[in-house]
Amino acid sequence: MKLAPVLHELHHSEVRLGRQLLLVSERHAVDHEIHHVARDIAEWSRQHLRRLAEVAADYGLDLDPTPTLEAGPAARVREKGSELLGRLRMPELLLLEDLRNVYVDASGAQMDWLLIAQAAQGIRHMRLLEVAEECQPQTSRQAKWAAGQLKTHATQILVS
Repeated sequence: MKLAPVLHELHHSEVRLGRQLLLVSERHAVDHEIHHVARDIAEWSRQHLRRLAEVAADYGLDLDPTPTLEAGPAARVREKGSELLGRLRMPELLLLEDLRNVYVDASGAQMDWLLIAQAAQGIRHMRLLEVAEECQPQTSRQAKWAAGQLKTHATQILVS
């Protein structure tokens, strides 16, 4: 069975998505909707990681149920430096880039959940199927949120 590597990749995808959402929240704190919604939906990734770690143990995987999603001090310094440089050039494009990264990460995680659900259904692993069916729609909503924000901001940013 080749399910373990896909579970591991899904874990990696959810960690990356959670980190990207928190990064967007921090970088764009002046936009209250983006700041608060990104933080709220990053919590879904935390929940997904806990659920995934529980069920992955059935496949001999020891996945971290509570990885650190917040950037550490060194990463924050690099982030701020990068942000300041970006602001000197085209600050408004940073928002589009960040939202695009969330969309891409969420889309990848969403597809991983779909693969896991298909496999769980095929092997009749009901607990894994239940987790996938619960988490995949939330990941889909994370992607839809990012896409909606991109649509909302793109015209104003790109034509101004």
